[in-house]
Amino acid sequence: METGLSLNFEQENPSRPRAKKARFHRMEISPKTTMRELLELCPGAQRALFRHYHIGGCANCGFQPEETIEGVCARNENIDPAEVIARILDAHAQDEKVFIAPVEASAAAQNLGARFLDIRTREEFDAVHIPGSQLMGQDFLQEVMGRWPKDTMIVIVDHTGSRGLDAAAYFSGHGFANARALRGGIDAWSCEVDPSLPRYTTE
Repeated sequence: METGLSLNFEQENPSRPRAKKARFHRMEISPKTTMRELLELCPGAQRALFRHYHIGGCANCGFQPEETIEGVCARNENIDPAEVIARILDAHAQDEKVFIAPVEASAAAQNLGARFLDIRTREEFDAVHIPGSQLMGQDFLQEVMGRWPKDTMIVIVDHTGSRGLDAAAYFSGHGFANARALRGGIDAWSCEVDPSLPRYTTE
């Protein structure tokens, strides 16, 4: 089936930057930070904004990538940007507990029986995936929910780590206390665990 997704695989290049890590310091986020920059640093920021202020959850309360935090706050009842940043940082601290580094995830698979669930597209999965991982689909989701023990350690795999938190939160909300998100996604895995897996970009 044609998906319209274009995958660009890259030749091995030692000078290419390694996958970004989602750690940041308080001084790196300010009212002048754009929403694009914020979401790159803190993938869970949009979830925190929606939870506390109903911002970013739909077309009516959305924002543009180049808007700044202070700009978004100004048109949403003049919310205090400092308060918003504090809530985002608090949420990020909780998100950090959900992320698992690729090396740690590899050890968990070998020693703790962790299961890897891939939430990328079928085309991406077919092109490259972590050995032993399983592609998430509706039928397989029903199997997980209905048959897997709730103490199963689940590691969510996406491309670069930007979507894994939401999926991990979904499983946690359904009783899977050991649901984790792979930090940096499969891109980081190919850098830190298995260089034989090709890295790619999407268009």
